[in-house]
Amino acid sequence: MTTAHGPGWHGVDWQDLALVRSRLDAGADPEQGVFSFERPLHMAAEDGSPEVVAELARRVGDVDAEHEGRTALWTAVFHDRPDNARALVAAGADPLRPMMNGWSPARLALITRTPDLFGPTGLSLTPAETAAIAEARWLLDTLEPQLDDGASIACVGGITAAEAVRRLGLEPADIDLEEVWEDPWAEEYEYLVRLSDVPGGCVVVQPWGYHASDPDVIERLSAGTVCYAMFANPKSGDQGAVARDGSVVAWDTHPGGGYVEPESSAEEILATYLYQGAPVPYCYAGAGLRPADADSLTAETAEWYAFPED
Repeated sequence: MTTAHGPGWHGVDWQDLALVRSRLDAGADPEQGVFSFERPLHMAAEDGSPEVVAELARRVGDVDAEHEGRTALWTAVFHDRPDNARALVAAGADPLRPMMNGWSPARLALITRTPDLFGPTGLSLTPAETAAIAEARWLLDTLEPQLDDGASIACVGGITAAEAVRRLGLEPADIDLEEVWEDPWAEEYEYLVRLSDVPGGCVVVQPWGYHASDPDVIERLSAGTVCYAMFANPKSGDQGAVARDGSVVAWDTHPGGGYVEPESSAEEILATYLYQGAPVPYCYAGAGLRPADADSLTAETAEWYAFPED
């Protein structure tokens, strides 16, 4: 089986050693995947079995070849695949190889569930990194409820809900929640939002729309501070945005998506690892919010407001 971009890997199961071996023996390239942006060893390190990883590692020219700034070993560590990491080390991969803005595979392992994966390395975390890890654990435990599909949220550091109301020009909404929930997508409810104060700032939630993450909204909210927002798009997944001091600085991000760009900062790499699959806590953490409970996400007793009509 061949494809135009990489012979032999279309539809492969990286857990199936017999299949992978048969593809390799039939001429599949161990250095290139179905598409030019893939490397089989990296893909197996993330999703495959240790046996498949070992087989591919035996057949590549350089077990530490980098792809998008990271080796296969780094990929295995980041995706919590310690058995795959051990297979790569046995094949000669270097846990101490510098990469990803100071996060070598060995240093990255310190923040995982297997901090002693590579044995004593002499590496350590900074006090700020240790604090970020503790904060993430708190938020993940506290904010277990996630946004429903179609909802949006803006987390704003350093301002109160009352100040957010002023910045957005919101008007108090006198509503019957039972009626709203009978048909929340009705046109008259399109611009309703709920605001809550939390330690460190405030949260704006729209349970049935994208308006809390609208660029104009988060720009106004972020004047002199920072705002992390997201829309749980039911069609395309979570869409994130960040605004600082009145300007959108990141758009169409994927909070909680578990991918870091090669040029990501050390802090962003840490946050992306800690909040994989947890986009809402990621937004709270980015804005520096530390809620005591999940009421800012779920409480229908919070204050409701509406954007003024044009």
